[in-house]
Amino acid sequence: MRNTRHSSNIISILAALIVLDHVINFRVKSSVVALGAHAICNRVPGLTSRQRDMCRAAPDAMVAVGDGIRLATLECQQQFSNHRWNCSAIGRGNSFGHVVVVGSKEAAFTYAVSSAGVAYAVAAACARGNISSCGCDPRHKTRKELAPAGWKWGGCSVDVGYGMRLARRFLDARELESDARSLMNLHNNKAGRKAVRQSLVTECKCHGVSGSCTMKTCWKTLPPFRVIGDNLMRKYWRARPVVALPSPKGLVLSTRRGRPGLSGTSPKKSDLVFLEQSPNYCERDLSTGSLGTVGRLCNRTSTGTDGCDLLCCGRGYNTHQFTKITQCRCKFHWCCYVKCDTCSERTEQYSCK
Repeated sequence: MRNTRHSSNIISILAALIVLDHVINFRVKSSVVALGAHAICNRVPGLTSRQRDMCRAAPDAMVAVGDGIRLATLECQQQFSNHRWNCSAIGRGNSFGHVVVVGSKEAAFTYAVSSAGVAYAVAAACARGNISSCGCDPRHKTRKELAPAGWKWGGCSVDVGYGMRLARRFLDARELESDARSLMNLHNNKAGRKAVRQSLVTECKCHGVSGSCTMKTCWKTLPPFRVIGDNLMRKYWRARPVVALPSPKGLVLSTRRGRPGLSGTSPKKSDLVFLEQSPNYCERDLSTGSLGTVGRLCNRTSTGTDGCDLLCCGRGYNTHQFTKITQCRCKFHWCCYVKCDTCSERTEQYSCK
């Protein structure tokens, strides 16, 4: 029952953001958004009362939230494109929850990358001036003592703190129960947000005669989201199994069966954690969140996760032969046209039985 409830939560939140995406269209002016915010947010299904209040109070921020969810979806699908579980169900409002029914490493990554995506997109939107309640991070301009000799803080440093706070308030609000799965989700949400903060890079612009760079103005900026996705993928491979144990303050997560508070029992805040072992994802079984690998394209010669042996789970594969027609040996003729030959190439594709 609890797994089903958490599945419904994530389905609802994605459906809500998809509807918000279509209604606002992500390109309307902030004044128009504010004008219809009350009506729009009331029509979005699946939001908790707290999320609905946030939507009405800051519709321009909800645009960035939707951008972050889309960014996270694409990153998840890229990172797992050659795995048995390939994140393909994410993005479909009626099937998103199937990938997180089990409290597995895949669920841990899903929550972490979604939280990271929202924090990243909100911080970027603040720096662009797209959210009325935030802008550049003001702290760096007042922290002159931290700037080494020869350069100073300037420009527009991204306010990643604001992005993290909004992501925490919005995404953590769906975890309404203090059970083991909620604790797992909240922990992975936080790990995703921390990955964004830890990824910040310093960019500088030189000043001086003839590019001598006698003085530099520097600011904090976000890297490509792929950097954060790669970081979270490394954490996925090192994800820690945990159990929920009672303590004087309620349930807490522990990395081994013992008393909470003992050395080494609490997972690091930056770790991804999971409660249950992953299914093998070979066969379609929606009760565990497995969509199966039947029909997936595979690489016959690879020994990695995309290889036909691993991806097809020993069931074998089908070979599809076809002829590919392309333009080739193109030459530019004066003046002024390009002439190409037509080339045909026989090729094969392999798909899992």
